[in-house]
Order: sequence, then structure tokens, then C-alpha cells
Amino acid sequence: MNILDYFFDPIFRGPTIGTMLMCLSAALVGAIVLLRRQSLVGEALSHSTYPGVVLGAALAGVLFGESVSNTTMSIFILTGAAIFAFLGWCGIQFLERSLHIRSDAALCLILSLFFGIGVTFASDVQFAYSSLYMQIQMYLFGQAATMTDFHIALYSLLSLLVITIVVVFQRELELVTFDRQYAKTIGVRTFLVEAWITLLLILAIVIGIRSVGIVLMSAMLIAPAAAARQLATSFRSLLTLTALVAVLSAFLGNYLSIEIPALLDAGSLSLPTGPMIVLVATVLCLFALLFSPGRGVVLRLVRRLRFRHRCLCENILKTLWKLGARETHTKAEILQYQSLSKWHLTLILRQLQWEGWLSLSKGNIQLTHAGEQRGGHIVRLHRLWELYLVTCAGAGIERVHRNAEEMEHILTPEIEAELTRLLHNPQKDPHRQPIPPQELL
Repeated sequence: MNILDYFFDPIFRGPTIGTMLMCLSAALVGAIVLLRRQSLVGEALSHSTYPGVVLGAALAGVLFGESVSNTTMSIFILTGAAIFAFLGWCGIQFLERSLHIRSDAALCLILSLFFGIGVTFASDVQFAYSSLYMQIQMYLFGQAATMTDFHIALYSLLSLLVITIVVVFQRELELVTFDRQYAKTIGVRTFLVEAWITLLLILAIVIGIRSVGIVLMSAMLIAPAAAARQLATSFRSLLTLTALVAVLSAFLGNYLSIEIPALLDAGSLSLPTGPMIVLVATVLCLFALLFSPGRGVVLRLVRRLRFRHRCLCENILKTLWKLGARETHTKAEILQYQSLSKWHLTLILRQLQWEGWLSLSKGNIQLTHAGEQRGGHIVRLHRLWELYLVTCAGAGIERVHRNAEEMEHILTPEIEAELTRLLHNPQKDPHRQPIPPQELL
């Protein structure tokens, strides 16, 4: 199916556009909640909506019978969900502030209490209004595939409200999120801003439960924001990247839920849209956690391994310089000072030869002129730092070697120049070993 069909086909545009609007608004709020370290609040409030969903459906059934229209039913259910989400938030605040219950305990208690009430009500509605009970289940587990143009219009209004509040009060939200005390000192009405954040969170949950369900709603609040957090460098960029990840997750969730069964030609295979959206958002979050340039686990591991390898190479150059910069040496001599296996040493020596630091000839190893300079420079940094620790930091001579072994690999030219000036261009280290002069390197 053509990608454009997802946006223009009468059957597919409701789920696609509706879920994209839902994910956009939910993720923007989730970014703020994540920065405020209140991720579990979304989980508690989403479960708190369940009694409202059940009672809203039951009230619609009492007033209009089981033939109530989908539009009326949606309005009653979403209104009930919003009311009970607010009651859940009030319950959390009461437990924390009045009864001094820890935040995690209060969240768990409210989540369990409200969800238990909802299950109790649902068991009665199941027999009194059996046809309405199926619509209640849509909000519990989500059923984005049945969304229509009405949901697009409804979620457009709710999403527009969320986006407007975030854009208009961006500065206030940022100040209260990162430094509440400073915000108060410059005249920001923090209570009002926090009330807006609560309203945004409730709106985001109300918008989302029809698509991904009450059970999975907290994932859509947090997953896009957690992914964007690995790439963002400012509050504005965080919101922008969060919105992009959320919209992409919604579209791919819809796309994959339809295309994968079609590709596999498996008529019995069913991939519900809501859970697929959550899975896509989670995968994107995991990918960002692993491979983001600044904070990704894999790339940090690669940088760590590269740095460790560079240290080994520099240690070998330093060893060769100490053994005699212009003499030839063997692998056995190097292995007396470096704890490496023979094959590992061979690989490093080949790399150093390729980079022009040393020459290899029939097992004989000799530094090139560039290698001699580099090895001498590492020795210079090592001995400068040892002297600094002894003369300026008051460290004992016997305790400075190990620290200098680590620092010699990370001292910058600026620090080297400052050490040289501070120590008056020294000639010997604390062990009375000569410090290679800068002008000869």
C-alpha cells in the first residue's frame, strides 16, 4: 500500500493521523515529566482514569441506552477519564503532603486503588451493558485501528491545546523544571505553572488512552522523551526531538501493524496498532541509548576502548624511548615492561609502523624520528606531573608514579605550558631523572 494512503484513505487516515497527534502531545508532556523526575506519575494517573472510563460509559448507557453513538460515548468516556485522573493527582498530593507518605508509595497506592475500583465497576457494567463493555476494553488496551475522522478532529483540538500551552509557557516551564527556587525569586508563579503541567499531563493521558490503552500509556509519555534526551542539548531541542520521535513512532506503528502481516501473507497474524506504536517507540529509545553520539552506551564503550588502545601505543613508545631512542630493540625487551600478549603486541607494533612511529626489520624495532619525539614527549608529561604533585600538591614521591601514568595520556598542550611556567621550566623530576626539554621534542 502506498504511504500516502495512510494519510488520505478514509479507513487508514483516522488511526494514522489520530495516533500521530496523540503521540505528539503525550510526548511533549512526557519530556517535561521526565525532566522533573516524575515518570511514574504518568503511570499512576493513566491507571486512575479507568474508573472514569467505566463510569462514563455506564452513564452514557443509562442516559442514551446501548444504542448510544460513538461520538457521545467518546465524550462521556474522555470526560470521566479526565475527572478521575484529576482525582488521582489530588490523592497523590494528599498522601504526600498531608500524610507524609513517600512519593513511590503514594503513587503505588493510588494506582492500585483506582485501578481496583475501575475493575470492580467494570465487572458490573459487563452484565448490565454488555455491548458497552467492549468499548470500555478499547480504552484499557487501546484500539487505534477503529479511530475515525471524529477522533482526528477531537484529538486535533486537544493536541493544539497542549502544544499552545507548551509553546506559550516554554520559558516558565523550563525555569520551574530546572530550578524551582530560582523561578520563584524572579517572580514566576510556580504554583500556577505546576498546575499547567498537571493539566497538560491529564490532557495527554486522556488523549492517549484511546490509542495505546491505559496499560501502555505511560510508555508513550516517557519513551520518546527518553530517546530525545540522549541527543538534545537544550530544552527547546529536547521538545523538538521528542516530537519527531513521537510522530515517527506513531506512523511506523501504524505502518508495521498493517504491512508486516501483509508481507508475511499471514491472515491469522494480527499486530494491534497501539502496542506496535509502543514497541517502535521503545526500540527507538533503546537505539538512542545505545548509539547516540554523546551518551550512547556502545559509542562510549568504543571511545573507552580507543582511549585504552591509544594509551597502550603511547606506553610502548615511551618504553622504547627509555630503553634507547636510537637503538634497536626486540619484542622480548618490551614485554618485560608491558603486560601484553605477544599477538597483541605484534598488532600494536604493526599499527605503529603503519603510522610512522617506528620501523620493523627482522624482529628488530627502532623508533623513527617522529616516534622518538612522541615517546620523549610522553616521558616529559609524566615527569612534569610527578614534579607538580610533589612540589605543589605535597604528595609523597613514592605515591606519584601511578597517578602520572594515568595523567600523561590526557594532559593538553595548554596544561603542559602552564606546568612548565609554574615549575620554572624544570630539568629533573622528583626522582632526579632528567625531564626531556620541550625544544628538543
